[in-house]
Amino acid sequence: MKVLILAAGLGKRMKSKYPKVVHKILGKPMINWVVDLAKDFGEVGVVIGYKAEIVRNYLPNDVKIYLQEPQLGTGHAVMCAKDFISPDQDLLILYGDVPLLKRETIENLKTIHEVNGYNATVLTFMPEDLTGYGRIIKQGAKVRIVEDRDTNKEQKKIREANSGIYVFSGKFLLESLGKINNDNAQKEYYLTDVVALSERSGTMLVEDPIEVTGVNDRIQLAQLETTARQKILENLMLSGVTIVDPQSTFIGPDVVIGIDSIIHPFTIIEGRTIIGEDCEIGPYTHIVESQIDNNVRVVRSEVEKSVIENDVSVGPYSRLREGTVLKEKVKIGNFVETKKSVIGKKSKAQHLTYLGDATIGEDVNIGAGTITCNYDGYNKYPTSIGDKAFIGSNSSLVAPVNIGKGAIVGAGSVITKDVPDDSLALGRAMQINKEGWVKIKKGVTDNANNQE
Repeated sequence: MKVLILAAGLGKRMKSKYPKVVHKILGKPMINWVVDLAKDFGEVGVVIGYKAEIVRNYLPNDVKIYLQEPQLGTGHAVMCAKDFISPDQDLLILYGDVPLLKRETIENLKTIHEVNGYNATVLTFMPEDLTGYGRIIKQGAKVRIVEDRDTNKEQKKIREANSGIYVFSGKFLLESLGKINNDNAQKEYYLTDVVALSERSGTMLVEDPIEVTGVNDRIQLAQLETTARQKILENLMLSGVTIVDPQSTFIGPDVVIGIDSIIHPFTIIEGRTIIGEDCEIGPYTHIVESQIDNNVRVVRSEVEKSVIENDVSVGPYSRLREGTVLKEKVKIGNFVETKKSVIGKKSKAQHLTYLGDATIGEDVNIGAGTITCNYDGYNKYPTSIGDKAFIGSNSSLVAPVNIGKGAIVGAGSVITKDVPDDSLALGRAMQINKEGWVKIKKGVTDNANNQE
């Protein structure tokens, strides 16, 4: 089976300068929710239109892209991807703004279509409010869809509605696309007309209407996010994760968390993040696209595209930027920022420190206020610190520079040259004490004031 996702629409009611399908639910664009689902069933094609280049930037490289310009209805969108349709394969039609469809639902729809040999199979549902939804009319082996505005008194009583999601026989679809027309008020081509051409069609009723609910405005976007968030948190708790306060916790659909980990309030975890067992995350923590191993504690901190190994503690008020790797038993303390740095086993940076483009060995102590000066205004340069080195407080390491194994850098130093192993490096100006200077200065000042 192939899967074609229709994602060309404008989405006027979103009141946005961005295409509707790139708006996010739990940090993940809606179109990517749908693409990830579609990949489980076969080759994926996506029809884009409004601000196509923006949508294209969110799509993975392994999907085929087709342009619909102008947008003349769902049937026209499929026509624009005619080259994607194979006569010997079924085609599943999905939508880029319907993000909560379940894998099991598609599997069941596919099975019904295949077992019965249908030309077209329609996924249907029973919404509380039928306004705007086409009604399903069954006539023997045929299925017809009557739009809400065209229904008569009896048809309006029908509760089963069209979700717009279909499985078609590729051969039937290719033959039928040339038979539909735009002889309607909107002058558009509709897939519902393709369904009406089939002599052998079927339906499958989805139990939960939320699965096929699309997003038309930001209110619906928030409602779907609430539903998705609740389900994700419930699944995590049932799998052995403690969520202290589900009302204030936001965890994305691609996050994996091990058993006996605890997620504290006001925590956001997004992207393809993996968190191991016995971890304690939060409160007030934001983690994106990171790997965190077992028995890690992250408190009131930000972690982005970083790797944290076993038994590490981070925070409070730390910021781990992209490219950070913390080896086992590292301690990163309050107001420490790291970027593209590897920090070796059992090393510590406990206070007020910036480590950028640095490679730090094992058992290294980084004193409070230490800065790796990695940028000269034009280029970035590396800093290397060997095992068991000690960097005194308020030191500036001007890259490129290497601090040897077991070396000590005196507090307050500015280090501009390499430091050999087991050496003491001091980079301070000579201290000068002028005895009695304060009293003399004060006396001169007081005399001047008295004369005034």
